[in-house]
Amino acid sequence: MSEEQKKILEQQLWNIANTLRGKMNADEFRDYILGFIFYKYLAEKMEIYANSILEEDKIQFRNIDENTAEGLEYIEAIREEALETLGYFLKPSELFSEIAKRGNSDTNTFILEDLQKILTNIQLSTMGTQSEEDFDNLFEDMDLNSTKLGKSAEARNAIIVKVLVHLDEIDFKLEHTELDVLGDAYEYLIGQFASGAGKKAGEFYTPQEVSKILAKIVTTGKNRLKSVYDPTCGSGSLLLRVAREVKDVNNFYGQEMNRTTYNLARMNMILHGVHYLKFDIKQEDTLEHPQHEGLLAEAIVANPPFSANWSANPLHLSNERFSQYGKLAPASKADFAFVQHMIHHLAENGTMAIVLPHGVLFRGSAELHIRKYLIEQKNYLDAVIGLPANIFYGTGIPTCILVFKKCKEDPDHILFIDASKEFEKVKNQNMLREEHINKIVETYRNRTEIEKYSHLATLQEVAENDYNLNIPRYVDTFEAEEEIDIQVVMQEIKSLEAKRAELDKEIDVYFKELGLVF
Repeated sequence: MSEEQKKILEQQLWNIANTLRGKMNADEFRDYILGFIFYKYLAEKMEIYANSILEEDKIQFRNIDENTAEGLEYIEAIREEALETLGYFLKPSELFSEIAKRGNSDTNTFILEDLQKILTNIQLSTMGTQSEEDFDNLFEDMDLNSTKLGKSAEARNAIIVKVLVHLDEIDFKLEHTELDVLGDAYEYLIGQFASGAGKKAGEFYTPQEVSKILAKIVTTGKNRLKSVYDPTCGSGSLLLRVAREVKDVNNFYGQEMNRTTYNLARMNMILHGVHYLKFDIKQEDTLEHPQHEGLLAEAIVANPPFSANWSANPLHLSNERFSQYGKLAPASKADFAFVQHMIHHLAENGTMAIVLPHGVLFRGSAELHIRKYLIEQKNYLDAVIGLPANIFYGTGIPTCILVFKKCKEDPDHILFIDASKEFEKVKNQNMLREEHINKIVETYRNRTEIEKYSHLATLQEVAENDYNLNIPRYVDTFEAEEEIDIQVVMQEIKSLEAKRAELDKEIDVYFKELGLVF
């Protein structure tokens, strides 16, 4: 599929999404449209898989008669295979195209009850299987009886049918396994919703260009990863971005506190072809109730909520994630609590990259204590990268990326990069283009020093700065102002004064002609 065709698909999906826009706010119609796309994906995947099983019998899955003994025998055999391979099952009558066709028939069939039942059945089909947790309540945010879709059942039915029929006309090309057309389009939609969601977007989406930097950093020198982990995974986009940078990822781990976003992350994984046995996404508060105890991940990425509140309960000091530091991150600023949590889960040969506000670089008290311990005692900090302001949705503050390794290839230095000045302004947002991303990544990988851009600081330098990591202390971006020749300026002023006197005389003549005093 060409870039142009891909853009056409993305625009088609966005136009369909906007069918619901007038009915509800962005958050709500996001959940419906992404849910319907996911249902269409599951149905098409089911049909392709079933047809491959039935190929020898020269039967099409959708043509099986569910009311005959022979039909039921086929369905039961396919169900067993599908649950093991796909993790879920749909009957021929439950396929997306079938329900769209019924809704669009001349008889104006009412399909809402059937559709709600199908979405429930997808989940029920997994009960008692290994995929049960991955499909549990996946469609709970899609209430087809909500008055936000329409005041009457008929009105709700009409709008849903319209969306399903438009979606049914789009070919997701799932047979072409080497293409991730739908995955790309899904990511595009999530990004579009994020751009219109303001401050709330940070809860579920990291801008793609920042994701690329994080992903490229943690995969440096690696073709395969045993595991990748995101403790604040949002929609899962960052985990999937890491997978694009290597040939294979054995296991994906993530945790997300928001229930709706947690559902979105699981859908995103499945829709990108990640097998249900290869991902483990949990829903809980990461700092208070971590769900992946014992995990040591080879790559860890995160864009946690900036300076969030957390309990900072003294009991945490007995938890091995925090105990060695002797101090907890402040209750009003959980940034370093996320750092400590991630380091606890980092494998000896692993790399972690986390996006944080600049305050973590220089704030004192407990944060200084933790910062100093990480550098002086552990020597885990590998790089500090300053990003431009206003590149995240919903906040204009400048941010930075901290990179940590337990086994640094360059144990004597910390690399500082100031990329804050290199961006392109697009409307109200600052954007990192490919050349900006590549410069950051190549500078990190090669550990090159570039005047007014990067500097390899010794541990002694950092100690002399009292473990203050503020980037201007290490990367001098000062631009000397051009010297001003006072004599030349005085001459220009005299010349302007002379011209002004001439103009005053001319104006005085015009005023006298009009009988006025100038």
